[in-house]
Amino acid sequence: MATSSIPYRPRTESSNESSSKQNGSSNAIPRTVLPLGKPMPYIIESHEGESITIPGTKSVFRILASAAETDGQMSVFGMDGTLADPPGFHYHNHAHDVFMCTKGRLKVWADEKCRILYPGDFAYVPPGVVHQPMLLDHGPNETMGLVTPGDWVDFFRFVSEAYDGVLCDEFDSRNPGAVFGPKIKEIKEKYDVVFQPQFKGAEVGEWEEGECKLPEGQEAYFLKANTGPCHLLEGLLSRPFVTTKQSKSPTGNFSITSIESSNRMKNSVLGKGFVFEKVHQVYYVLDGAISLTVNGEAGNLVRAGETAFIPAGTEVAIEFVDRYVRFWSYASGDGLEALIAEAGGAFEGKLVPDQTRELDTEKVQQVAERLNVKEGGSRKQLGTTA
Repeated sequence: MATSSIPYRPRTESSNESSSKQNGSSNAIPRTVLPLGKPMPYIIESHEGESITIPGTKSVFRILASAAETDGQMSVFGMDGTLADPPGFHYHNHAHDVFMCTKGRLKVWADEKCRILYPGDFAYVPPGVVHQPMLLDHGPNETMGLVTPGDWVDFFRFVSEAYDGVLCDEFDSRNPGAVFGPKIKEIKEKYDVVFQPQFKGAEVGEWEEGECKLPEGQEAYFLKANTGPCHLLEGLLSRPFVTTKQSKSPTGNFSITSIESSNRMKNSVLGKGFVFEKVHQVYYVLDGAISLTVNGEAGNLVRAGETAFIPAGTEVAIEFVDRYVRFWSYASGDGLEALIAEAGGAFEGKLVPDQTRELDTEKVQQVAERLNVKEGGSRKQLGTTA
């Protein structure tokens, strides 16, 4: 059975050197297959992470960062799997759940609604809302998730076993109920999972007009891909899926956004180094690559499918390596989505534009001060001129 003490399996020095040569760069922070177990920067390679499976679910969770790395504030994980029975309707008293489809299809029940998520679609489930996910495609399905508090993923560890295969075992015919049954009381009391076997889920519904925007307050909601707010700071495009306005609570306060840009666009704000003093960040790259300078050390290439963890108080600069780059930013508070929205403002388009927007440095300073974002090196307020 898997536990939280699955051993750290770092790449060997020779493996790191080989990987760096292939990437054409030399990494200054660790490239690893498992989270490091403490708040320090690292890069997790594609389809790696702490890999565990609940017997019979035909899916694998790949934990990219959890309580040990984020001071208990959040966990971020991927999931690979194929068509299988859903885990059962349940709710959490304290935990917030996020479902994001990147490949295949994901069916999500949340309260009185049910939607089928395709790549780019999003669902948010706050505490107290009965919900259930279900992978739909026979081929590989891939999703990304965030949950707060960060130690909630100990539930996965409690009911899972370590997995060292490729994607998942599609022939695993074991009964998940045989795992949950004997542990149901402990699952409820220790791991904040309250199963609701009598709950009748809604039929699949069509996407509604209101599911193209973020709600004003906290509620369960779905967000259709490529809809919702869009903001632009210089050449940085941000499309938030959830902000601290929707997730605000004693066990929430997180944000997720899609960041898109290009090596052809001006990037004077994030490109010269910045520090979120109190916010942990996870960057998951979907298209192209980014190169990170971390605490002054350059050459940390993060390619599509790879993940970078940037703990609070870490200086980081982001370079967009390719003509089109997209990554999802997960933050344990107001993160890049707040900086870009407030310092850059709304954008009427939906694509990375061909021209950069003029930068209002005074506005950047004001927003950075509110968000406690400092400029790298000097630790001056971001946007401050010498």
